[in-house]
Amino acid sequence: MTGLNSFHPKIHIVKPFLVVLTGFVLAVIVSEAAYALGGLSLSEHIDLEWGGHVKMQGKLSDVDDRSIFKYVETGYFADGACDFRLMNKAFLGNRAILEIHYEAVLSGGDTRRRTNTLMKTYPALEKWISFFGTPVDDKRRLMDLTKTISEDDGYIFYHRLDRLLLTFQPDWGSLYLGRQALTWGNGMLFNPMDLFNPFPPTDVNKDYKIGDDMARGLFFTETLGELQLLYVPRRDLINGDVSWDESSVAGKLHRAFGSLEFDLMAAKHYRDYVFGLGSTGYVKGAAWRLDVTWTVLDDHPDKNGFVSLDANLDYSWTWMGKNIYGFVEFFYNGLGQDDYAKAITDPAVLERLVRGELFTLGKAYLSALIQLETHPLVNIYLTLINNLEDPSGIIQPKIVWDIKQYLQLNTGGTFYYGGNDTEYGKFYIEPYDFYQVPADSIYCILTCFF
Repeated sequence: MTGLNSFHPKIHIVKPFLVVLTGFVLAVIVSEAAYALGGLSLSEHIDLEWGGHVKMQGKLSDVDDRSIFKYVETGYFADGACDFRLMNKAFLGNRAILEIHYEAVLSGGDTRRRTNTLMKTYPALEKWISFFGTPVDDKRRLMDLTKTISEDDGYIFYHRLDRLLLTFQPDWGSLYLGRQALTWGNGMLFNPMDLFNPFPPTDVNKDYKIGDDMARGLFFTETLGELQLLYVPRRDLINGDVSWDESSVAGKLHRAFGSLEFDLMAAKHYRDYVFGLGSTGYVKGAAWRLDVTWTVLDDHPDKNGFVSLDANLDYSWTWMGKNIYGFVEFFYNGLGQDDYAKAITDPAVLERLVRGELFTLGKAYLSALIQLETHPLVNIYLTLINNLEDPSGIIQPKIVWDIKQYLQLNTGGTFYYGGNDTEYGKFYIEPYDFYQVPADSIYCILTCFF
């Protein structure tokens, strides 16, 4: 734990900006070399774009008396956060782009305070406490660009570089080097082909994915189509060294045949191998998507592998002069089980929950979203996620109001339903005598763009 008195600017501030400066110098060298071949001067072709936001969020949760927090305190938990993001994009001529996103985050409240109390008082519960989320860190990433400025039991204040990306665009495609965000697959809420920092299906803030350090190439061919290859180096959490067993290597081929599009994916992801096939098309004005993956598990006591599948259909229409959009989605989780207390201790499930790749314990889910534009500046959303076998589920209403061109208000809630021994109702954790009970919550997010 550190406080303001122990804040060392040399450690916390200087290092990220030295990394930015180094990246810029490398970008200049690469671009100058490229433009020397064409007789152009880089200094004549530098354009800068700036932007960003300040996002303030408040959240109130109703924590059940039978949950893990019964050992400290339950009731209403009030939490808040403020996120400042500054974005710069430097166009280095027509061939190279340097993109940098800096963010500073202050967050805290009752959930953090009581979680820390739980960890200190009942260390045996630590693996269960980890499911309530932790601040972003770079322990696994190649570059450590996240530093804590100040923290205590009730809050944390940290800053980081979420993007540090050099893009080079030759005639044959694109080359991306550095911290960046990538999305593969065609899922709406669930996305089995999106292996790299997917959004949780209940996330109410999906403006930016967390960046990962990677090298990625995009190649265009007339015969095969669009080919992407990538390498994501990661560090071992124990010794801090870059480890092949913790890293990912993947490739995805995209090809269109008329109105149908196909994706073929193969990856070595941590210690496992993942193979995927995806397709998209259209039927009577609606768009459909289908993704299926097969994961070969490296070391599991019961399974050699599992299948995951996502299928969705979306459509937009007008009714009484109002624009409406909606989709339905089916998701199958091959790691799912009927005994949720057992599923949550399965090593393959636990690893993916902690890494933020898996968000469900059951097998089959049917989800839907509907969006109604009541006014050009006001949109109402309703999302439903339903476990087909319980049944239990999640309801998320939301209103987004664009108050001004630079000001947006997002307010809504997350509410759970289900009975005993259901995933989103509650299920008993026998060794520790508490129920896994998700907390209903309401929130308000005010974002100022610049």
